[in-house]
Amino acid sequence: QVQLVESGGGLVQPGGSLRLSCAASGFTFSHYFMRWYRQAVGKERELVASGTNYADSVKGRFTISRDNAKNTVYLQMNNLKPEDTAVYYCNAVRAPWAPPGSSEYWGQGTQVTVSS
Repeated sequence: QVQLVESGGGLVQPGGSLRLSCAASGFTFSHYFMRWYRQAVGKERELVASGTNYADSVKGRFTISRDNAKNTVYLQMNNLKPEDTAVYYCNAVRAPWAPPGSSEYWGQGTQVTVSS
């Protein structure tokens, strides 16, 4: 059974930090590119971080990383702002060189709220 389970969200004050984790299981983690998306209330889902690419709004503050030994991808978020408030989703996209299989998986999301 494929699972992407996010954790680490919560309530944080402006200027604070959080580290999100996404634990993957049920598929070959190393065959997939891992991304973080977010969706704020009333807005479309947007790509936050993927590989070395970041949304302009988070550049210099967020860092994506992965640990293939633990099948986990992380999103370190520093200097958080109220506009970072959203549900954050983990996304896995199969690499073009990987063997045939499911093309994409999504996690259930974790809420991040930045407020004083």
